Amino acid sequence: MDGSTRALVERVPQQGQLSAILLRPERRGHPDPVERAEAVAGLGLLGDHRTVGRLPDPDARRQVTLLQAEHLPVVAGLTGRATLDPALLRRNLVVTGINLASLRDRRFRIGDVLLEGTGWCHPCSRMEEVLGPGGFQAMRGHGGITARVLTDGWLQLGAEVAIDDVTIDDLTIDDLTIDVPRHPSDHQGA
Repeated sequence: MDGSTRALVERVPQQGQLSAILLRPERRGHPDPVERAEAVAGLGLLGDHRTVGRLPDPDARRQVTLLQAEHLPVVAGLTGRATLDPALLRRNLVVTGINLASLRDRRFRIGDVLLEGTGWCHPCSRMEEVLGPGGFQAMRGHGGITARVLTDGWLQLGAEVAIDDVTIDDLTIDDLTIDVPRHPSDHQGA
């Protein structure tokens, strides 16, 4: 077994689980927890404000945001709370059991939906509003990641989260095709 740092970074034996799905129907609105959500390639999660009035854009880097459930007690402690409701942190998906840093810049699956980690999800000034003074600092390093949705499908609570071993050479043209609606309203009614 190759024990080099590169090999260790590439090897992700853990499989996680989707523990929360949160959709904000309006910008700055309160997130609604749901048991399942429809993911649309190049767009994000139907029912979330980021998808309203938009057409799929396969290059958009922030279609979905993910948060590490194991970080919630840390942020709670740093803000003087016993517990922390993940809805306050304004992320779409909360996962447990797999390190989100291992998903950044990689393709991974949540259930049957293929996603690609695109970067860190840095905290914003809203953290001071919802968590109080020091909320922004408490979230630094714990904000999770952003991702793009590569395939359509349904995300379900409890779904497995794992690195995708499929390479670009294994995909067919159907896997790479995004169904672009003719009008933005075609995706609004979910």
